[in-house]
Amino acid sequence: MAKSTKVSVCMITYNHELFIEQAIKSVLMQKTNFKVELIIANDCSTDDTNNIIKSVINENSFSVEVNYINRDVNFGMMPNFIDALKRCKGKYIALLDGDDYWTDPLKLQKQVDFMEANQEYSMCFHEAEVIDENNNFLHYFNKIKLEKTYSLSDLTQRNFVSTASCLFKNEIVLHNSFAKLSVGDWALHILNAEKGKIFYMPISMSVYRVHDGGIWSKLNYNEMILKGVEVMKDLDSFFEYRYHEDFQRGINDRLLRLRKNKKPKTIKKKIVLRIRNILSKYKIN
Repeated sequence: MAKSTKVSVCMITYNHELFIEQAIKSVLMQKTNFKVELIIANDCSTDDTNNIIKSVINENSFSVEVNYINRDVNFGMMPNFIDALKRCKGKYIALLDGDDYWTDPLKLQKQVDFMEANQEYSMCFHEAEVIDENNNFLHYFNKIKLEKTYSLSDLTQRNFVSTASCLFKNEIVLHNSFAKLSVGDWALHILNAEKGKIFYMPISMSVYRVHDGGIWSKLNYNEMILKGVEVMKDLDSFFEYRYHEDFQRGINDRLLRLRKNKKPKTIKKKIVLRIRNILSKYKIN
């Protein structure tokens, strides 16, 4: 009798020709006592990503089942992500973007072992290294050295889960409004937190890559805070204001930081105007 899939690895990619090979091989190197599938959703990349993916798949012998979707038209990040998630058949889902990679061949085994032994948890994640596009180490993503359990309220304040570090139960039903979000992983983590506790492993088993093509990593400090405010407003609406007080507390904290860091001479004019508008709207002096 064939084994059922235990873990689905969901990988979305777009113009990751410099990084995609390393990402895929870090999945193929996983050593597990269960069945793993890899879903790769290439959102009509305009560089050599497609050829590299096909080459890696064809030239490697591996036990991981690979389902490669090469789109003829560009879906956009969120529709591509949603479609890839819906294709996942495993009991658990692990996320890995095409510009990040895993460093520990036992990553999936360690996480599944924890989840199987602790059914009250809906997700676990671990420490991650942050590097630049030249592979220089910058810092650790969380810098927390002890195991820790997090709640939904914690996640409304900031997204402390590096995408490539999480593994969660495949139990989430995505509503139509999910596609309207600009950032999907943060909302997904909160949806998981609605179903159980979140566990942090203080061991680094993945790498988050900072480069100009990244959604967050290309932003400067003030732009990142502003983006965080806008994303949290969207999340507040997405969750139908069930956690409004929690989100508002996080938004206010960011707005105050914006106010303290609002230095027109060192920030692009359009960013200054966005900051002033949002500060005025929320009446932060």
